[in-house]
Amino acid sequence: MRLVRLGPVGQEIPAVRSDGGHRDLRPLLGGREGRFGGDIGPAFFAGGGIDRIDQAVEEGSLPCLEGAEELRTGAPIARPGKIICVGLNYRDHAAETGAQIPGEPVVFMKDPSTVVGPYDTVLIPRHSHKTDWEVELGVVVGTTARYLPSPAQARAHVAGYVLSHDVSEREFQLERGGQWDKGKSCETFNPLGPELVTADEVPDPQNLRLSLSVNGVKRQDGTTADMIFSVDHVLWYLSQFMVLQPGDLINTGTPAGVALGLPGTPYLRAGDVVELEISSLGTARQTFKEAS
Repeated sequence: MRLVRLGPVGQEIPAVRSDGGHRDLRPLLGGREGRFGGDIGPAFFAGGGIDRIDQAVEEGSLPCLEGAEELRTGAPIARPGKIICVGLNYRDHAAETGAQIPGEPVVFMKDPSTVVGPYDTVLIPRHSHKTDWEVELGVVVGTTARYLPSPAQARAHVAGYVLSHDVSEREFQLERGGQWDKGKSCETFNPLGPELVTADEVPDPQNLRLSLSVNGVKRQDGTTADMIFSVDHVLWYLSQFMVLQPGDLINTGTPAGVALGLPGTPYLRAGDVVELEISSLGTARQTFKEAS
């Protein structure tokens, strides 16, 4: 299945793509006090929402969402409980930044409020000189995972996959006290979507192509096959240090081609347009502007 959220910011309508159109999930998900929390968020995943939608689609019981094509596309999941990111997870990216290949996943957190829609405007922070791009495979947790015994059990806890843009301010990240979170958590710094593609439609998350262009010039072109630590390994590893909850988002790293690793390549400025794609997961496009 392909799940979306359509409509103005804060008023997104949860829907599923079906039969060439969109089916309205509001009758199924109910209000915020119901089992599914009224949206595609933590309560939805914890309550078995994907299975219920699958059943409703098969029964043909969901109404059409009229005018869906004219609505803004929001992030396909409501605000996640937490965003966990893995840095330096592609060998070519580690090499271009001059970093050693990590022996264990490099983990940092990102503010969940950074999530915006795949076509929304991204704000360049005040006093920023090094706002950078990073196309990433996002993994959405479907069921609680804690102390998984091995990577082999990890896939059962995945709800689905999503195109994620881990926008980063490198000066804030690397030159202002060494705290990565500061360079990752600026407002609008995690465009997400357009769709959440459920795990059953992505049989091999290590066989996806990622690409990113800035103003029509391709900067990143890689494959998840080149990850140092696979999706399964990352989920298993994280579960040893924290409880992964339904609706959490995991950004799994970026391939080579970021401005940080390309000497002489300008960082993002107001008016720049970034286009991203992951095979099977869709495309996204963001315009950058200065924060007021």
